[in-house]
Amino acid sequence: MRFFIDHDDGHSIRGWIVPDNQLATSHVVVSVEGRRVATVAASLTDPTFKNNGWHATGQCIFVVTEADVPGLSGLERLELYDADTNVLVHRRVPMDSLLQMRMCLINTGIDPETVLQSALFPHFERSYFGLHRMSDEILTSLFLNAARSVLLSGAVVIPRYENFMTPDLMLTALLVQDPYIEMATRLHWLKARAADAADPARGWRLAGLAEAAAFTNDYDLTDLKSLKRFFRMLPESAYRLLYNPLTRQLGTRMPEDRLHPGNSIAAIEVLSRVGIVGHKARFGAFARTLFDQLGLDVPLPEIPEPSAAVRDLAQHLRAIRTVEEMLIFDVAISDAIKDIVDKHWGS
Repeated sequence: MRFFIDHDDGHSIRGWIVPDNQLATSHVVVSVEGRRVATVAASLTDPTFKNNGWHATGQCIFVVTEADVPGLSGLERLELYDADTNVLVHRRVPMDSLLQMRMCLINTGIDPETVLQSALFPHFERSYFGLHRMSDEILTSLFLNAARSVLLSGAVVIPRYENFMTPDLMLTALLVQDPYIEMATRLHWLKARAADAADPARGWRLAGLAEAAAFTNDYDLTDLKSLKRFFRMLPESAYRLLYNPLTRQLGTRMPEDRLHPGNSIAAIEVLSRVGIVGHKARFGAFARTLFDQLGLDVPLPEIPEPSAAVRDLAQHLRAIRTVEEMLIFDVAISDAIKDIVDKHWGS
């Protein structure tokens, strides 16, 4: 799915949505204060869409008017969503209170940075979270969208989309987790989804990680001997999820790429081009720097501490040689970031 908004002049909103199905007609849903008030179909045709091979007929342009939404010109706030994917296409809000900036918060953990997302959301016209769960077509459309006030967030593979993240296009920020805490978090994430993996009606949501979730459920994460057996018998899907995930995200172009020592060098180079880099163990420094760059004078959010179960598991993982070898690249990156933050923030 691709989309673009041509204008919102108050009296009408015009844009286009190219659906994944080239034979389908796209529809946009209008939402006011969380209530869906209208669904408008694409009614205008542009041969450009057909000539580019994007759509069979080119009928992709929609126009929302007072006829569709009575009182449209008087609405200060509304949202437009693609009816098929539920992706936010347009958001009308009072612009004087919003940041006129494009920003991408690059998540490096399996859990999203919800605290930062919640703190930043009110200050942008449009926000898109969970980028890594979106198709390449949607992601590309989001990066190319011309809207000036946009917040993007997700665990994207950076080299694949780095050309959309240059400093002239947007501010990028990345927060690194302690690798052992992150591995412990991922193990608990897998174990929590064991029931879904065992249910044919829900297992498809995990895709290739269903096997990993089912496998993890057979082991006691509180017992060191059980953990050592776990890492000796690790299936491929679990190994890929746990093996230097930060280096993979920074140093490869595709999630399926094999990870080699050379990728760790590439990861450092990519990291050097990210606008703001921080560490969760130094969250205050990261948040203050980020908010200063954005020009926001608001209270800093507090990031929750990992649960006791995650902290305890991380301690067990530090004692396992196999885990040390699996995280060697990520630990080096993590330690380097903490050292740099300590040096420059302290001065």
